[in-house]
Amino acid sequence: MQLSVRRNGTISHFAHSWGEDRAVWQSLPEHLRNVGLLAAERAGIFGGAPLAQVQGLLHDLGKYTEPFQARLAGAPFRVDHSTWGAKIAAERFGPMGLLLAYGIAGHHAGLANGAGEGERTALCNRLAVDDLPALDACWQQDFALPSSLTVPAGFKAHSHERGQFQLAFLARMLFSCLVDADYIDTEAYYDSVEKRTSFRSGPAPTLEALRAELDKHLSRFMPDGDVNRLRADVLRHVRAQASQEAGLFSLTVPTGGGKTLASLAFALDHAIRHGLRRVVFVIPFTSIIEQNARVFREALGPLGDAAVLEHHSAFVEQPPAHGDPDRDQSARKLRLAMENWDAPIVVTTAVQFFESLFAARPSACRKLHNIAGSVVILDEAQMLPLRLLMPCVAAIDELARNYRTSVVLCTATQPALKAPEFADGLTCVRELAPDPPRLFQRLERVRIRHAGTWTDDDLSAQMRGREQVLCIVNNRRHARAVYESMAGLPGARHLSTFMCAKHRGKVLDEVRQLLRDKQPCRLVSTSLIEAGVDVDFPSVLRAEAGLDSIAQAAGRCNREGRRAPEHSEVLVFATANEDWAPPTDLVQFAQAGREVLHAHREDPLSPAAIESYFRQLYWQRGPQRLDACDLMGLLRGSRAESLPLETLAAKFRMIDDVQMPVIVPWDTEAKEALRALEFAEGSVRLARALQPYLVQIPRHAFAALREVGAVQPVRPDQWGEQFMALPSLDLYDKHVGLRWDNPTFIDAEKLHW
Repeated sequence: MQLSVRRNGTISHFAHSWGEDRAVWQSLPEHLRNVGLLAAERAGIFGGAPLAQVQGLLHDLGKYTEPFQARLAGAPFRVDHSTWGAKIAAERFGPMGLLLAYGIAGHHAGLANGAGEGERTALCNRLAVDDLPALDACWQQDFALPSSLTVPAGFKAHSHERGQFQLAFLARMLFSCLVDADYIDTEAYYDSVEKRTSFRSGPAPTLEALRAELDKHLSRFMPDGDVNRLRADVLRHVRAQASQEAGLFSLTVPTGGGKTLASLAFALDHAIRHGLRRVVFVIPFTSIIEQNARVFREALGPLGDAAVLEHHSAFVEQPPAHGDPDRDQSARKLRLAMENWDAPIVVTTAVQFFESLFAARPSACRKLHNIAGSVVILDEAQMLPLRLLMPCVAAIDELARNYRTSVVLCTATQPALKAPEFADGLTCVRELAPDPPRLFQRLERVRIRHAGTWTDDDLSAQMRGREQVLCIVNNRRHARAVYESMAGLPGARHLSTFMCAKHRGKVLDEVRQLLRDKQPCRLVSTSLIEAGVDVDFPSVLRAEAGLDSIAQAAGRCNREGRRAPEHSEVLVFATANEDWAPPTDLVQFAQAGREVLHAHREDPLSPAAIESYFRQLYWQRGPQRLDACDLMGLLRGSRAESLPLETLAAKFRMIDDVQMPVIVPWDTEAKEALRALEFAEGSVRLARALQPYLVQIPRHAFAALREVGAVQPVRPDQWGEQFMALPSLDLYDKHVGLRWDNPTFIDAEKLHW
């Protein structure tokens, strides 16, 4: 079998094949140079271009072997083509080469641990392999490597204790540049030979153009009342701070104070001033992403659709087979619905954002390099999970320290994350809002009191006795039970994450219309309504929770300040029914909230009360429980050759119970997108279109639905099990969403596509 052809007297090796005509195969030197240049471009924003270029040049070095060239020609055996490049990097470049070796060895299967156990073969074992196929020496004539490599120019060390954290972070960022570059070049090759239109979107609007549209939108607002005048004051003051040096900021504004548009305006002004590339909004809940994204699109006028990318629920990617490090190579990897966050405005969830910063899979890491050189708005920053708070704070610090990222902690209840009060906390955090204590006084719109313990009947009586009322409870089962107890009442509505985003959006539109028309409106919801959902009720009932959650609930009461505070009541209640007992973590939040409510009963939402609440919460926890999996300890105990990258990814889970995404064919658009998946070659555009139709359910519930065929993969021969959908709406209730109590009660004739 001919393994290579001679061109101009030299042996030519190939990276990718298509058909029998080798004239159209992609040459290996071309692919390696392309990936090296593309990776360097992506790492340039944080000074890592030399490192990224070498990583790109070496990532497919193992294709300079006869067995791999035979595979391209049709041989059926597997070939490890990623270990050779990792070995060369580690041998030639010392500690920096080891960082590159993690990404090179893992650019298909994912990042492995440097040493020790894991699903993937540890890097030290890969580097010790001595029976790899021989490399053709011609690779050294095809491209040159530098004599040495160093950390990125201007890299700032934090401390000796955090050194390995910083190395692991850099390894992951470089890996992101490599994965994205490899994907883009491979995609471009197959687009060319298959003569298909690129799945890449066209040029995005510039930040300057987006700011011009935002200015037009803001100019139409009239400060015609006390609340709107205050919002205008906040906006002016915040924008005036945009010239400050990039770094860490806080924006402490009461709920309803105009944080959303003020933060967008600051972000665009600040990014343009400092040459940053995009704005990333990190939202606590999937459920409100669509609302924030819609606000941004409206504010950005005709450029909104092209500028704003929503990315929340990742579709399921099948893990590579154990012992097959190079699975999903070439054309197959193009089928994965991977986002790279290349839009000027990205709206994502805290789960997606932070889990990606600690991830190991190529599809999850691909986007990371696009966080560098951005303005990150961390909305409702107080909602970061306490058991992962220390790693999250370290990641925020590292982005600002070494990746040209400005991070804005944006909230009405600013957590106490600053050093020295918070161990290894943030430093040099600058407040953007004008005089937060005075703002809170000016925006006082409600009265909050604890109403004691209520039975289910007590709560039902409260809902029946009020024409317009919002009730917020702590779990989805309780929300459903409350709704079912009042379903026959006028204006009864229900919201929970058992409903897809499109469905929730429709319910919220109905709720707002009922409130505007002064019609009965009795809404029960989980906490999803607390973060940024723009509704205005005269009274709110809140099951016991942390003070930050109570403050967010209060933001849905008298939001526009049209009623006197004494006529706008927020009642906090404990539940007598143990079936609705809050999770263990929430019990501690509620206890701290109860104590601070008692101590600050005259002004429980003041900055002083909020700071007292968070200090008490963090003190109760102690530093060990703010890093419950000891991720920072694992890193402190490692070295460059033993970074626990796979273990970090496995342990960093913001949601303990693994949730599985299910697509709901809720309307015509969803059904059309699902039909299009049957024939599509690329999935990114359709994956984006289907995100508003996802419901995340626990793995055990997903397994039960899968077993009886109530959830099925869409074209598994093309996409595997990335896209799992309900074949019908038999299990989807128009009031409460997905029900899986008994999935056997489903019309068998509908179990097909």
